Amino acid sequence: MKARLITTLLASTLTSVMLFAAPAAHASKDKPVIGFSIDDLRVERWARDRDFFVAAAEKQGAKVFVQSADASEQRQISQIENLISRGVDAIVIVPFNGKVLTNTIAEAKKAGIKVVAYDRLINDADIDAYITFDNTKVGEMQAEGVLKFKNKGNFYLLGGAPTDNNARMLRDGQMKVLKPYIDKGDIKIVGQQWVDEWSPQKALNIVEDALTANQNKIDAIVASNDGTAGGAIQALAAQKLAGKVPVSGQDADLAAVKRVIGGTQAMTVYKPLKLIATEAAQLTINLVQDKPVKFDTQLDNGKKKVNTILLKPTMLTKDNAADILVKDGFYTQAQLAAQ
Repeated sequence: MKARLITTLLASTLTSVMLFAAPAAHASKDKPVIGFSIDDLRVERWARDRDFFVAAAEKQGAKVFVQSADASEQRQISQIENLISRGVDAIVIVPFNGKVLTNTIAEAKKAGIKVVAYDRLINDADIDAYITFDNTKVGEMQAEGVLKFKNKGNFYLLGGAPTDNNARMLRDGQMKVLKPYIDKGDIKIVGQQWVDEWSPQKALNIVEDALTANQNKIDAIVASNDGTAGGAIQALAAQKLAGKVPVSGQDADLAAVKRVIGGTQAMTVYKPLKLIATEAAQLTINLVQDKPVKFDTQLDNGKKKVNTILLKPTMLTKDNAADILVKDGFYTQAQLAAQ
């Protein structure tokens, strides 16, 4: 009797250890479980992506676990490890720092989990796919948008986060357009700086310092997103230069679109978030279900050539912003008109 009790206890203990030690079993491929690890849901843009992605995935029977790293690379690593332990079928990642996830993604792959980079490329990692807008083209649009207002003078380049691969691609696109003007001597780059975490406050401080260093003689600012553009325009407004110095942007944030319509921001780039989120959900489900995916190209992330889907961005100016965004249901006319 005693021996049988010991055997039963040992079997029970072993079962408990296995339950806690082993990842949860993968869900049915008909109803995949997807982890969505997002850089920072405090940013308006990513909250929209989340909502569109979850809606599209759930429409096809998938379940989505969403986690926000709140701009912390260590928190994101921990959260991805948590998703791995849950035994999800796939993890879609908007990386805070695309250079530090190599080992974590290796763990996911070892567990048989598909990994998709969303909007930002993950470097030096064995990811299955990447979906984004053509970021080099976005950079070109930013430079072109500013040049429509000023094609001579002192230009300042306000980059994105140095941890974000997209920031480099945007700069490549910007310089592709600006270089001929620089070579001719029409444009002088009087300063350039990356903005940690794409922070509007840091962008504000950088542009304040740049204006002081150049005695306010800055004729245009090529800013890499709407958040940094907002910081730049705040610094310009303090010197009564808002609307006189063209500033670029991207993401079509509501405040930025209002600035474009109002004339203090030269342009923004509209990236239909419903499109990328819906396409990403379909891509991820197809990967889990071993269905074919049509990719546009391959991009080298240092580890491999990653199968990539590139979506087309749209330049928004004062002339077309309201029409395009209202027609697409991105904003209502009332939202754009509200003070």
